[in-house]
Amino acid sequence: MFDKKKIEEGVRLILEGIGENTERPGIKETPARIAKMCEEIFRGLFPPDEDLLKCIEGETHDEMVLIKNIPFYSICEHHLLPFFGNAHIAYIPDGKIVGLSELPKALDYLAKKPQVQERLTSQLANLLMEKLKPKGCMIVIEAEHLCMSMRGIKKPGTKTVTSAVRGIFRKSQATRQEALELINRREE
Repeated sequence: MFDKKKIEEGVRLILEGIGENTERPGIKETPARIAKMCEEIFRGLFPPDEDLLKCIEGETHDEMVLIKNIPFYSICEHHLLPFFGNAHIAYIPDGKIVGLSELPKALDYLAKKPQVQERLTSQLANLLMEKLKPKGCMIVIEAEHLCMSMRGIKKPGTKTVTSAVRGIFRKSQATRQEALELINRREE
């Protein structure tokens, strides 16, 4: 699984490399804290604790299901800085449905590893298609990347939007448009 000692050694080296005193009271326990944090935020590198996207036995449905504004966070694999935002997941079942909480669980699992937003979006769409065999699905992810906000071009508040469309959402502009209108609808 995780090699906490190796993570702690690496963090100590980084702290020394930036000129920090690794024995200073505020810093001394930082390597252990970072190792513990890594266990949590990189959990997606290992098999999930439970089966993802379990179908509900005996329930069927064949019209659009959309969960929107699902908060998530991940870690950019290029700079090891967070990116975070909201995901919108739509699918049209071909009979099989899942409990609504299953969709955010799948998103969280896929996000908990060094990742790029484009891959995360596609992986989630592919997982839905594989597990549910729906008529189609559409994933839209909007996120702010701290590697763009706090370093590099330094443009805080900038959002990156990615989408993945499969099945009927790709084939039917009307279906895709319906999902986008529902995603963009403001609560009154």
